[in-house]
Amino acid sequence: MPLDRNPSGKGRIDYVLWGDNGNPLALVETKRTKKTAEIGQQQAKLYADCLEQKFGQRPLIFYSNGYQTYLWDDYTYPPREIQGFLKKDELERLIFRRKNRKKLHLVPVNNDIVNRSYQTEAIRQITEAFSQNIRKALLVMATGTGKTRTSIALIDLLKRANWVNRVLFLADREALVTQAFRAFKSHLPQANIIDLTKSKTSQAITANIVVSTYPTMFNRLNDMGDKERMFGVGHFDLIIVDEAHRSIYQKYQTLFDYFDGLLVGLTATPRNEVHRDTYRIFELESGVPTFAYELDDAIKDGYLVPPQGINVPFKFLRTGVKYTELSPEEQEEYEAKFYDEEKDTLPNKIDSTALNRWLFNENSIDQALEILMEFGLKVEGGDKLGKTIIFARNHEHAEFIVQRFNKNYRHYKGHFARVIDSHDPYAQSTFDDFSESQKQPTIAVSVDMLDTGVDVPEILNLVFFKPVFSTVKFNQMIGRGTRLCPDLFGIGDDKREFLIFDLCGNFEYFEQQVTEKEQKPRKSLTTRLFKARLVLSQQLNQDNKTLQEYILDNLHEHISSMEKENFLVRRQLNIVEEFTDRKRWNRLNSQDLNLINNSLATLPNGLPTEKRLSKEFDLLCTQLQLAILEQSSNFIRLRDKVRDILHGLESKREIPMVKAKLPLIEEVQGENWWTDVTPAMVETLRRQLRDLVPLLDRQQQQIVYTNFIDELEDISKQDVPTHQTGFSPYQYKKKVETYICNNENHLAIAKLKRNLTLTESDLESIEEMLFNSPEIESRERFEEVYGKNINLKLFIRKLVGLERSAAKQTFSRYLQPRFRTSKSSIKYYKPGVNN
Repeated sequence: MPLDRNPSGKGRIDYVLWGDNGNPLALVETKRTKKTAEIGQQQAKLYADCLEQKFGQRPLIFYSNGYQTYLWDDYTYPPREIQGFLKKDELERLIFRRKNRKKLHLVPVNNDIVNRSYQTEAIRQITEAFSQNIRKALLVMATGTGKTRTSIALIDLLKRANWVNRVLFLADREALVTQAFRAFKSHLPQANIIDLTKSKTSQAITANIVVSTYPTMFNRLNDMGDKERMFGVGHFDLIIVDEAHRSIYQKYQTLFDYFDGLLVGLTATPRNEVHRDTYRIFELESGVPTFAYELDDAIKDGYLVPPQGINVPFKFLRTGVKYTELSPEEQEEYEAKFYDEEKDTLPNKIDSTALNRWLFNENSIDQALEILMEFGLKVEGGDKLGKTIIFARNHEHAEFIVQRFNKNYRHYKGHFARVIDSHDPYAQSTFDDFSESQKQPTIAVSVDMLDTGVDVPEILNLVFFKPVFSTVKFNQMIGRGTRLCPDLFGIGDDKREFLIFDLCGNFEYFEQQVTEKEQKPRKSLTTRLFKARLVLSQQLNQDNKTLQEYILDNLHEHISSMEKENFLVRRQLNIVEEFTDRKRWNRLNSQDLNLINNSLATLPNGLPTEKRLSKEFDLLCTQLQLAILEQSSNFIRLRDKVRDILHGLESKREIPMVKAKLPLIEEVQGENWWTDVTPAMVETLRRQLRDLVPLLDRQQQQIVYTNFIDELEDISKQDVPTHQTGFSPYQYKKKVETYICNNENHLAIAKLKRNLTLTESDLESIEEMLFNSPEIESRERFEEVYGKNINLKLFIRKLVGLERSAAKQTFSRYLQPRFRTSKSSIKYYKPGVNN
């Protein structure tokens, strides 16, 4: 060690992690928990210098204070915080790669996996980022352009370059995981690939590639402590996130924080629709992904087929059912089904939002199916409807659509149209049949399951039997039909378009360019209850000291029950341990409250699981206690909700548990009990009745079936409002270069090809041709992509080339003696400048 640090010239390393060959793989410098981990960085570096000098191998550097741990592989990356230490084989892989990983730009892309220019360009953009020591990349590619294939080719390249060994591929649904698993098996048959949703964790440990849903991997990590955890933080070298959008990160960001591998996000969401938080996670400027290739690009280049919209304006689905507009017979049916005997009322209208949610009208569905069967695109010479997805509103709606189809088209014997959604444990098998062109079903009626990610090129018809209020979701659903399908209608007769039947006004909605409301993920019931009790504990005064102590005890128990080995809890372990001390809760300040709310309230606890209805009643009572203390206008609403619950319990008087509490139940429903009510009274009520609340029956909206004649206005073709949000430099360059090559006979360009000197007027004519053309758009756009200092002559000559005779003439001049013998000429001659 340096003598200015230690006069003896020696130091004591806290930990060294040794390889089997006796060389140091890593060292760990530890600091007290009261100090920051960063204090140990320089000390650890000096130790690494000493070990490298002695053993000829530089170890990886860890420094930690027990709560925060940093890994510094100073051969390749700056320090980064990680969630634990790497295992021996993981450290050995990192050491091995220092000398054995190849330069990525020298490793060819496997054209047997991807064969389109934009896919190769996407891989090159990602590998260029990785080569610059950037560890994250975001890929924006329209549905149907081969995101999964591109990611497989990327994995193949990184494996051949010795950059990665183990890969994790994450998707949000099992159907997409199954689809990805099959694609990996097809294109990387030599790899050991495991589907974690169908395999044990122990089977996945030895796999090269693990595919999983987010919840499956999350739960596998969450269910195991450190001693049992088989997936260490360094287990995967590369994590690929399918459909990388904000809601995934809000819910599962801890997964990406836990694993230390390179991170690649895939999304079909147009770049300007990708939320800024997603860009932040990938450490990118908002609106600027690593690579983008969007829907309009793919359609123009012939890689996707365009949609053709069919507007089907059903009156009921757009405006609802009005009593006064029904026939006398229909009014009788309306009265029988919607008259409320208790209130002696009849609604004058059933709103359109009820249609296909709980009100199913036979005539509307029958007409919609008739339109699909008549006008939908056909195959087999027009004899058979092409593959079709009907997007239903809910499971009951999907089932009713299939019921009406089977009633009206009995000759298909129940095989032609099938429900495919999460209610059926064998839905994947039905989808597999739907995916094969010669198998049934032909019509897949789905709720959410087929909205995104599925790849069936034969799809010719999409039926929107529900409104969609998300631009991102709408574009994803449209993407189900965009894939190419050669010879679909016969040899040489390819798929050229697909139809979208819009029954619910989606086209009109999205033509208005509606700004979507930002949806925040709903906090769990446990989290909301914890936060409400935390607020209540600070609102109570000396008059409610006993209640305050009880609530603080409850909050403390919630935190102290947390499993410290849980990978979510470990990230906040210093805060958890601080508030495990019960005395700490007696002196909370505003900073403490923020810390508890933001860092601890959402963590899993070890308390016994309780019934949801009991916890909902706890939350209602806590909100009521707060309303009493704050003298809030919410008091009456919350009081009446409690009364309604007690009124429901009163009807269960035959149950002994309820019978024993009937005096209290009846008293609380009276006005006198609520006069001068206190938080302590509500607390007593809560404790005595919370276990009875689950005995109540949940009131659900009854399904109503009607057969009113629905009015259908003229069916019309309509452009589908798909929005190309954002500008693609890749597409723009292709357009510019094609335009110039198509105009190589332009006088000035022809001169360039023959290596003739251009006049000022020639240069002006070139600029006029370029910057006044719709393909180039403008000088500003051109300079935005190519830069302001570009030499137009050299740029164009590089594209159109030099005629053979002109090239030979130029080369013969180069060989003249003045270039070979004159020292003065050589002195001033610079290739590429004066030649």
